[in-house]
Amino acid sequence: MAKFEIKDTFYLNDEPFKVISGAFHYFRTVPEYWKDRLLKLKNLGCNTVETYIPWNMVQPKRDIFCFEGMLDIEKFIETATEIGLYIIIRPSPYICAEWEFGGLPAWLLKDRGMRLRVSYKPFMDAVEDYYRVLLPKLAKYQITKGGNIILMQIENEYGYYANDKDYMIFMRDLMVKYGIEVPLITSDGPYHESYRGGSVQGACPSGNFGSKTKDRFDVLRNYTEGGPLMCAEFWVGWFDHWGNGGHMKGNLAQSAQDLKAMLELGNANIYMFEGGTNFGFMNGSNYYDELTPDVTSYDYDALLTEDGRITEKYKVYKEIIGKYSESSQEYDLPEIKRVGYGKLRCSDKVSLFSVIDDISKATHLPYTVNMEELDQNYGYILYRSRLHSEAGIEKIRLWETYDRANIFVDEKALLTLYDHELEVEHEIPLEKYLTVSKAASEFVNKLIEENGASLKDVDVDLGDPGLYTGSFDGFNERLDILVENMGRVNFGPRMENQRKGIGRCVQINGHIHNGWDIYPLPLDNTDKIDFGKEYIEGTPSFYRFVFDVEEKGDTFLDLEGWGKGVAFINGFNLGRFWEIGPQRRLYIPGPLLKEGRNELVIFETEGKTTEFVELKDEPDIG
Repeated sequence: MAKFEIKDTFYLNDEPFKVISGAFHYFRTVPEYWKDRLLKLKNLGCNTVETYIPWNMVQPKRDIFCFEGMLDIEKFIETATEIGLYIIIRPSPYICAEWEFGGLPAWLLKDRGMRLRVSYKPFMDAVEDYYRVLLPKLAKYQITKGGNIILMQIENEYGYYANDKDYMIFMRDLMVKYGIEVPLITSDGPYHESYRGGSVQGACPSGNFGSKTKDRFDVLRNYTEGGPLMCAEFWVGWFDHWGNGGHMKGNLAQSAQDLKAMLELGNANIYMFEGGTNFGFMNGSNYYDELTPDVTSYDYDALLTEDGRITEKYKVYKEIIGKYSESSQEYDLPEIKRVGYGKLRCSDKVSLFSVIDDISKATHLPYTVNMEELDQNYGYILYRSRLHSEAGIEKIRLWETYDRANIFVDEKALLTLYDHELEVEHEIPLEKYLTVSKAASEFVNKLIEENGASLKDVDVDLGDPGLYTGSFDGFNERLDILVENMGRVNFGPRMENQRKGIGRCVQINGHIHNGWDIYPLPLDNTDKIDFGKEYIEGTPSFYRFVFDVEEKGDTFLDLEGWGKGVAFINGFNLGRFWEIGPQRRLYIPGPLLKEGRNELVIFETEGKTTEFVELKDEPDIG
């Protein structure tokens, strides 16, 4: 039986083995393209492929597990094995990866006392429930069982996060308990404190970095006990967040020198070989001084583009790797065409407010609650009420609200708040309020008429009881607040504070407003949208485009002139768009298209659209 061991270096069947690996997240690429990408990895000269496993997608609810389609990890392992690649699996509950909540399932946050990645029993119980199902599926593919898995990771960059040794021992022992026999690794930032906090006896430490290879390995050497040096994530590029001003790119000349040093001194896993796409609502966010949600593309300036095209970086790396590898083979790869299908005219449109009861079921509560308390993980959530005692809105604050809110009165946009704007109270000028409230406008116009003066000459305070005679129960305007989860933070202590929606209350004119209908909007049922209902200009709305395809190919959805939202092709969530860039087009893999009739649905929240979109044959990520 084959074996893989860690001594002074890595050994495969008692022979020294240099790990030359590329990171490829199978869940960011449609399964039809896995073989193409893996063959290109083999052509590069790599002998190994590395991947994470996203817990949040594998276990979307506590009692539901998914291993189909893009989540078919066994099919991915078998495809890599067929090609002749060894495999490193990083199944740790936390993956970071610029992925929603770092791969942790959002339902963990329904526990208001949840503590993540430490010895908190509810968290550890949840991990064990996950591993009890997942690990036996992986164990049978270990090299000790005749498969190609050679290494598995216990935790990911734990020393950046915390230093709970009991938790790390639990994670190590849990993997052994459920059948993992291959050598275990940890991976941490290349600093002494990170290694001291993230290492555990029985697992080989490795480093994550993108430069200064010799210096980084010199630090790592202090913790390997004479074992091999490995960079588990050799960062060859970087990721983009919305509004960052342009696509991030690495320094090719410098990274080529670092790769040479890495292969001379030790082992490497190229991060990323291909980045792929944050389909759906799966982009993560970072938060330091402000919220920075990642874009839909995870191109990462990798060796392959988002849609799998070979780059100049690939060619440079191939030449370097060829001096250290005997694995390079040249495969004939079928061409994956890019196709521009041209301009599409919108055929139907309907307001979210018109179809809300068709695509969501309201929960009526006197107070607001987070998404997670209603068993919702991703997307949007709408809070609806009537101003049953208030005479208009002079001041408003949304307490404990994340990440972005569009506020409407009687289906007209009043205010849009984002990030830090959600932390403070906002005054609404009377002139502004009169543009959204017909009742308030009629009332004030009557006052002006009675006083024979203009608005600027009349000091009107809608909250002044002296304005009204008899009983007064407000203008009865409808208030709608659409809150978007823009991607949970995937790094650092803020992860424990990632409940989305309105967590505490809505304060209007200094008091808490009660009486809410709350509509979860994960947008996983676009087939239920009735486009025969009313379209209301300037409101969050759905737009449908229908087009025919004779030849399927990769294409790119150009949304010039559109504001912010998300797009669906034949019911598949392609991800988010936002006019602030840097990403301008969404990638549509050819396998998501159908020969014949196709349906594109766009949900846009800002009321900023055009009559057309265009499917082009080139990406545009700034």
